Parts: sequence; structure tokens; C-alpha cells
Amino acid sequence: MYDWANSVYNLVISSAIFPMFYKGVTENNGRIVNINGNKQVIIEAFGSEWINTSLITYVMAIGFLVVAILSPILSGVADYIGNKKIFMRIFCYLGSFSCMALYFFNYQNIEIGFLFYLFALIGFWGSLVFYNAYLPEIAEKKVHDKISAQGFSMGYIGSVLLLLICLVLVLNPETFGFSGAGEASRFGFLLTGVWWFGFSHIFFFRIKEESKMKKITKQVLSSGFKELKVVYKEFMGIEKLKRFLPAFFMISTGVQTVMLVATYFAGKEIDWADEKSETSGLIISILLIQIVAILGALVMSKVSQKIGNIKSLQFIVFAWACIVIWAYFIHSPLEFYITAALVGLVMGSVQALSRSTYSKFLPETEDTSSYFSFYDVTEKIGIVVGLFLFGFLEQVTGDMRISIVAVGIFFVIAFILLSFVPKDKAEKSL
Repeated sequence: MYDWANSVYNLVISSAIFPMFYKGVTENNGRIVNINGNKQVIIEAFGSEWINTSLITYVMAIGFLVVAILSPILSGVADYIGNKKIFMRIFCYLGSFSCMALYFFNYQNIEIGFLFYLFALIGFWGSLVFYNAYLPEIAEKKVHDKISAQGFSMGYIGSVLLLLICLVLVLNPETFGFSGAGEASRFGFLLTGVWWFGFSHIFFFRIKEESKMKKITKQVLSSGFKELKVVYKEFMGIEKLKRFLPAFFMISTGVQTVMLVATYFAGKEIDWADEKSETSGLIISILLIQIVAILGALVMSKVSQKIGNIKSLQFIVFAWACIVIWAYFIHSPLEFYITAALVGLVMGSVQALSRSTYSKFLPETEDTSSYFSFYDVTEKIGIVVGLFLFGFLEQVTGDMRISIVAVGIFFVIAFILLSFVPKDKAEKSL
């Protein structure tokens, strides 16, 4: 149910409504220039001029960097006081209320708007550090694939439901008393925050933890990094983890970068007939991704039981590499819809399988927060690298297509690294 609650951020804010809203705000207020034959929107913010999509990419990268730094500290505190839920709740509230605050996003106060966007991102991803750590505690290893996939599926269903509501509002703003699509979009941000905040309490009420009520000292605040060192040393003694984590780093770098910039890419590089067809087309393609992703996550969880997690991940990573190369050549809405369907098939499955594979490789321990903190830090640093590379290449070349193809390198490396992960014949699902 927490997947159901917070996945609306990932869809409405990160992938669908906000990117289109941001594009409209910056295009209406920025200036259009031609860079190496590509039309780009230049905006002024933080005392400098930026390509609009390049700047939002940098803001996202900074957010992930903050999460990567904070999560070891907070997971150490959570383990010390024996209560992950309180920190998960803090991040949940930070993210949900920041989504609501995006209602006030405008070009005149764009720096403040970026701050709310940054806090929403930190809230979403920060809460997942603690949420993911519950998986080994609530279920046996043999059902990790199934439960992980079910969680992602619930998230897709809930987020699609809210996105449909937002789609109706954005495409028919006057019917609901809004002055235009922009105001309807901002109301969608408000709905997203309320949805996230409200449904998250189903999780908070059901999960019970007792705080040890220990005093938090300076040593406790640094204990998270100390635990990461301990975990790292243990990793070096576990061959599967030592080989899997670099591959996971590359997978996260590629997958999350593509998903975070996909709508910005489509809005800039696809030849839509007009603004309304662009809005409806982008949302339809995102809905397509979510619906297909439900099937993809569930099917691949079954496939992994037959051929193993590592082989399944290799197949998915190979598919991702092909998709980003194909993306370089697409121009028409139909081509983008086909790409969206392919992305949907491999999006949920790669996330669910990566999480469950990691949980299976863990040694017997009650310190799940620290192990998943290491997992999350690896993921976030990968995203930071991917986003900075993507934004830098676009800012320098003025061509987003070059950036998207460059991401394909990470999938190629991930495929190779997965080949070196040992396979335990005694464990059929690995």
C-alpha cells in the first residue's frame, strides 16, 4: 500500500504532468535559440543561463546526491533506536507536502519552485531507503520476487488511476472551473501530495515498531557510514554481492536516467501535431508504460523462477540497450508509442528483480536497514552520474539524442558484469 501511495509522485510529478507543465512555463517565458541545428529553450536561473531541460536534469541529480549522503546517516540512527518507520514518515511528509507546494510553481519564482521540486524528490527517494528494508523482515526469500513485483504492480495501478484523473482535468480545464491547462496541472500537483500523504497512513498504521528511545549522539549520526564500511567489508567476502553490486550500479544509472528524462525527451524530440496532441499523446504513452509494466513485472517474476534472476536481468538489460539505440532514430508519435510499450515491458521487471535479487544474496542478518542503505546509496550515486552526464552532454552539444544514446553504454557494461555473477545451482531462482 505504500507503493500505491507514493508511486503517484513518480508518475505525476516525475514522469508526466510536471514535465509538460515545466516545458510550457519555460517555453512561454524563456527565449528560443538554435544550437547546432537544434531548437533549445534558454532560461535564466541561479544567476546563469541554462537549457531548460539541462537545468531540471541537474536539479534532479543534486536531489539524488542529497539522498545518497543522508540515507547512511539516517539508516544508522534508525537501526540504533530500532524504528525505521519514524524516518520513513518524515521523508513521506516532506515529499507529499512539497508536491502540494508545487501548486505555486511559476517562472517569476522559479528558484523557489525548483526547491519544492528538490524536496519532493528527496522525500520520495529518501522514504524508499527505509521502505525497501522491510522486505526481508516481512517475508521469506522464496517469495521475495512475488512480493516485490506485487508492490510495484500496486504502485502502477494507483498511479495510473490518479494520472487518469489529472488527464481529464488538464485536457478539459474549463469544464472543471480552471482558467487553463496550467492551472489544472498545478491542481494535479496538489492532488498528488494529498494522495501520497493520505494512503501512506495505511502502511504506517499496519507496521508496528517499538522505539528503543535511546539518545541520539554524534557517534550515532556517524554510525551509518561506519556500518556502510562494515557492510562493504562483508560484501567483499560474499562473492555474489561483490559481483552483483557493480552491475546493479550500471543498471540503475541507465534505467533511472532514461525514466527521469523520458518525458522531457518526448516533448522536445517528437514531432507532435500541436500542443493538445502532445499533452494527450505523452500522457497516453505514460499510461501505456504503466499498464504494460504491471504485466512485465509479474511475467518476469515467473520467468526468473524458470531461468534464474541473473539470466532474466541480462535479457532485460539487453532489451534496454536496444531501446535507447532505437530512441535515437524516432521522430513520430507512433514510433514513440512503440518505444513506450517496450519500455513498459522492461521497466517494472528490472526494478522488481534487482531488488529481490539483492535481498536473496544478503546474509542472515537483522540489520536490513544498513544493507539496503548500501543498496540505495549505490542506486542514487548511479542516478547522479547518469543525470549529470545526460545534462552535461545536452548543455554542451545542444542535442538530447546524443545524451540518450550515451546512456546505452551503461546497459552494455551491466550486461557484461552480470555474466560474472556466480550462479548457485542449489538455488533454482538464482
